[in-house]
Amino acid sequence: MFMGFALSNVFYKVIIMNIVGIDLGTTNSLISYFKDGKSQIIKNVHNERLTPSVVSVLENGEIIIGQAAKERLYTHPHLTAAAFKRFMGTKKKYTLGKYTFTPVELSSLVLKSLKADAEVALGECIEEAVISVPAYFNEQQRRATKQAGELAGLRVERLISEPTAVALAYGLHENNGDCQFLVFDLGGGTFDVSVVDLFDNILEVKAVAGDNFLGGEDFDQAITDYFIQNQQLQNYLDAKGQSIIKEKAEAVKCKLSSCKTAEMNVVLGDMLYTTTLTRTILKEIFEPIFLRLRQPIMRALHDAKLTTTDLSHVILAGGSSRMPSIRTYVTRMFERLPMDSIDPDEAIVLGAGVAAALKERNQDLSERRMTDVCPYTLGTDIVEDNQFGSLQTNIYQPIIERNTVIPCSRVVRLYNAVDNQRKMNIKIYQGENRQADQNLKLGELNINIPPKPKWQSSVDIRYTYDVNGLLEVEVTSLDTGQTKRQIIVNSENQLTPEEINACFKRLASLKIHPREKDENRLLLARAGRLYEEFLGEMRTIIDRQTILFEAVLDKQDLFLIEEAAKEFSAFLDEIEGVMY
Repeated sequence: MFMGFALSNVFYKVIIMNIVGIDLGTTNSLISYFKDGKSQIIKNVHNERLTPSVVSVLENGEIIIGQAAKERLYTHPHLTAAAFKRFMGTKKKYTLGKYTFTPVELSSLVLKSLKADAEVALGECIEEAVISVPAYFNEQQRRATKQAGELAGLRVERLISEPTAVALAYGLHENNGDCQFLVFDLGGGTFDVSVVDLFDNILEVKAVAGDNFLGGEDFDQAITDYFIQNQQLQNYLDAKGQSIIKEKAEAVKCKLSSCKTAEMNVVLGDMLYTTTLTRTILKEIFEPIFLRLRQPIMRALHDAKLTTTDLSHVILAGGSSRMPSIRTYVTRMFERLPMDSIDPDEAIVLGAGVAAALKERNQDLSERRMTDVCPYTLGTDIVEDNQFGSLQTNIYQPIIERNTVIPCSRVVRLYNAVDNQRKMNIKIYQGENRQADQNLKLGELNINIPPKPKWQSSVDIRYTYDVNGLLEVEVTSLDTGQTKRQIIVNSENQLTPEEINACFKRLASLKIHPREKDENRLLLARAGRLYEEFLGEMRTIIDRQTILFEAVLDKQDLFLIEEAAKEFSAFLDEIEGVMY
């Protein structure tokens, strides 16, 4: 006997399906599942594969997610949030109307939207997901991603690094035999590099590096800053004006992917501002960003003990890697054309789907294995005698070095620093700085030791790091045999069970705009944006057509609405074609 539940007016059987893979992106998010020997992307309610990672609050308090919310990013920036993935693991707050959200809560709304769309498309109940994260996400950011999944009603036992997911996608779909390759993953908000070795059906990640604050958003901002300076608008812009210019900057960036020149036209108030951009100008604007791209690449190659000539392939992933300037940069740096046979926007989610199938031991992948690495060094602080006879404090002692293959376990032995010391305080850090307190503190442990002369009492500290990003710290006194052990959780950013329940209740009380009506909301949001972008007679035409469409919506006749929506959509497509 099956129980029936209604979702978006569709009744379906409750069947626990296989684990899904999710790419929770800065700009767009996707969801996939593994079937018939391959990953397959699940389309959303608009029949699109990409769902913009944008959340907006309507004037009546309803929440919308995705493309309709993205349209409001430019017309209602004070009620809309985007690129919040960049602030996962921080205390940043977003105030949208009467609501205040954390990055975790906003991400959970996007994940909940993906989950709902997938359940409607597949007719199955989804309970577990493998979610991709930037390779260079630290412990706080990874735990924040897991919390977002939990708040969306998903069990998240496994996270996979984004470039590792790309490597899985190519390793499955591209039968190139044994090889070494580099994944260049440039998304909307993050940049990751992975060096991968493929041999005997084993994908072994050799090294990772990256920048969590470098992505397509920075390229858009660079064009925005150029336009503002070119038009001398520095002292005349509010938040809405900035949003309008940035939207045009993104459109021009995309146009220059296929054209050598593009006009950037921006309407602010009753004024039209215009400038011409070329690929050459873009190259000059982007030069500081290119310099930032180079450092993680060289670090990953150095850690893997390889040079550019040792690589068989360079693989592009992430939507921002589509830019001709990026392809040119990669081609010149590696002296070869990069591979992009899989859509750069989709490579991560396809790999996440493979990772989900591996986790559930899918028979189609019984011969394939993968290894990953620890992205950051994990260590503790120590003191040492210096040449002046005093103690030097705040020295970072690595225990698990970055790019160590995981799962792994490492141990170091430490000694009491002063005579008759009775307790040892072990602070756990993550990072690469030589000064311990400049790294990310994950937690601490205390253990009692017998009072002895300096350097005579010893403890062993063992760090064990698993494939799910969990760190276990074990401290043992060699004198007493006493052992302290715990899974490290950063209490500063970790939600308690009570706080998680409170978040559940608060998010459950939000009125989410019905997904089946979202396509009409999207059309109205597009019309509102285009009205603001045009002047004169064109504004009047858009206004009249919008009024006519709203009148049909008020009739609540589904047949009339469907026909009117098709006509209104075609009208907006034509208008948008004139603009761009």
